[in-house]
Amino acid sequence: MSTVEAEIFKRIADETGIPLGKVQNTVSLLDDDKTIPFIARYRKEVTGELDEVEIRKIEERLRYYRNLEEKKADVLRLIDEQGKLTDELKAKILAVRRLTDLEDLYRPYRLKRKTRASVARERGLQGLADFLWSFPGEEFLFAETEKYLGDDVPTVEDALQGARDIIAEQVADDPEVRQKVREMMRRRGLIRSRGRDTEQESVYSLYYDFQEPVNRIPPHRILAINRGEKEEFLKAGVEMESDLVIDWLTQRLVQDGTSSDQVSEAIRDAYRRLLFPAVERDIRSELTDKAQEQALQVFSQNLRRLLLQPPVWGKIILGIDPGYRTGCKWAVVDSTGQVLDIGVFYPTPPRRDVQGTMKTLKRLLKEHRINAIAIGNGTGSRETEQVVADFIRNSDDPLLVYTIVSEAGASVYSASPLAAQEFPELDVSERSAISIARRVIDPLAELVKIEPRSCGVGQYQHDIPSKRLDESLCGVVESAVNHVGVDLNTASPSLLSYVAGLSGTVAANIVKRREEAGPFQDRRQLLKVPRLGPKAFEQAAGFLRIPRGKNPLDATPIHPESYDLTERLLSYIGEEMSQVGSDSLLRKLEGLDINLVARELGVGLPTLRDIIEALTRPGRDPREDVPPPVFRQDVLSMDSLLMGMEFQGVVRNVVDFGVFVDIGVKVDGLVHISEMSERRIKHPMELVSVGDIINVQVILVDKEKNRVSLSMKKAGTSV
Repeated sequence: MSTVEAEIFKRIADETGIPLGKVQNTVSLLDDDKTIPFIARYRKEVTGELDEVEIRKIEERLRYYRNLEEKKADVLRLIDEQGKLTDELKAKILAVRRLTDLEDLYRPYRLKRKTRASVARERGLQGLADFLWSFPGEEFLFAETEKYLGDDVPTVEDALQGARDIIAEQVADDPEVRQKVREMMRRRGLIRSRGRDTEQESVYSLYYDFQEPVNRIPPHRILAINRGEKEEFLKAGVEMESDLVIDWLTQRLVQDGTSSDQVSEAIRDAYRRLLFPAVERDIRSELTDKAQEQALQVFSQNLRRLLLQPPVWGKIILGIDPGYRTGCKWAVVDSTGQVLDIGVFYPTPPRRDVQGTMKTLKRLLKEHRINAIAIGNGTGSRETEQVVADFIRNSDDPLLVYTIVSEAGASVYSASPLAAQEFPELDVSERSAISIARRVIDPLAELVKIEPRSCGVGQYQHDIPSKRLDESLCGVVESAVNHVGVDLNTASPSLLSYVAGLSGTVAANIVKRREEAGPFQDRRQLLKVPRLGPKAFEQAAGFLRIPRGKNPLDATPIHPESYDLTERLLSYIGEEMSQVGSDSLLRKLEGLDINLVARELGVGLPTLRDIIEALTRPGRDPREDVPPPVFRQDVLSMDSLLMGMEFQGVVRNVVDFGVFVDIGVKVDGLVHISEMSERRIKHPMELVSVGDIINVQVILVDKEKNRVSLSMKKAGTSV
């Protein structure tokens, strides 16, 4: 291990609070191309049971510091090529721990475009600038200045101006000066925004005359102001008392002498023309980076909860994609997601064929024995919901229910090559109806078919750099898929491609072999799949399940590398492999002294604990612990809402300033963070997550703006 790598590991340990040994062991696994889900699940003894969040943090900081070291090497080389690299400067560069500090150190040596200072240097005024910086005592300033006059510098004032330009650039490029001014702006600056046209109504009206301290403004306001600027509704910037900074610079840099006034003037120019604009850009960029990171974290947590919504097994679902002119496309799918029937009816304007729709619904209920109806929440949803609710009320099936399903991303999937390949004979809206139904049956299996950014649970996700967003969200999907596990014999290529160690090509090869050779009977058969070698098998095998295979362990998250250990455990307690899942095995496992067994079998405690849990609940789906979707038989409208009404609602999205809750009307109501709890909370995620079912009370209905405000406190569910 090099000295540099050792220092990086120490920095990561200091920043994350993770012990140094765990950091080193985790990095060795990452460097060996082990995936994060695999490390978190099957290398607990090596990492000391770090979870995925901690491992991803190590990976992120490792990438940052290794990138920083590469940039340091480039900077040292570039400065050395100029013949300006001193031992002192080299030591400062090597000690840097942030990219911004490295950029500050390199700035004086960076090749610049033409500037006022570079023009002055071309005219030979560097010597005069050095003279002014020396703060001469008795020397006559103007006599010295006259030495620099010529065709390019005709007057004394021209010479002094050029010298001041050089000094101003030197002040602005000084790393310590920039860092100090940046810190002052962080502590004392104000973010201020103004409306370009205050008479124009917009969603940014709140920011038409707005200010907030730099060190207190929340992330979502930063992103809102940035977007308002981009859309040309706002003008925004950072404000700070300039005299405060100029006085500090003057006291720090100016000495007594005949040139004091000249240097002081150069300092004022340096701050106003060079330093302030540059540092303002730095601060706004810094705030934006932090806000984007916060938005990304919120989106990631929301997405994970959305993906881990519980499936609704054993039901036949009618999915409806509402519309107006083209009608409502519908599809009936069975409990495995196979399409049984498909068509269109027209309960919405302009046709308003309610009678024909009722007739079709009655036929579908009789022919397919549908258990639930899933209605997309897009255009025409409200009218469609009313017709469906009326049908349920008058039907002969007292158990028939409906639910509203988010259409977010459904159109993206329906128009994708994947959907065209899956349903080449269907049009886009018919594919959407199938997707809506399947989102109820198995949300994870269906949502992995669309871009994560299109899932509709983000906050300003369109303001986050695409590459950063995609990398992070794909990591969330990968984590969710591997957390649940995948049925090797039913999973789509889209789902398989997120399994640790599998690429899209290998996923497609798995499905192709399944189609050609029949269902997999044993995990080891994966090694016969083209391009799936031992390394990929090691990563993926534990996350791929075969519910009715030859080996009962293939239906569990127990990795094949632990099969021998599992058999030793079963032998230790006097049971056979055939008893996996039986009550007798469960009773024996519950009575074990795990610490004693771990010592006697010579195995790590975390691995043994996971094996016992898998044997105890071999078919467990972790999504079973999450509340199921809310099904309804009646319908609500904005007109029926009154102040004080209480409802049970589903959390659809969590943002920095509150949560949006579906209470059964067309729009999701907002519970502002101030209405979530009697105690002060920093973020709504302290209390709720996407998919949670909570009690809320209506506190405001704004029919004109189509908004509903809710309260958890007044409903008695605050924490």
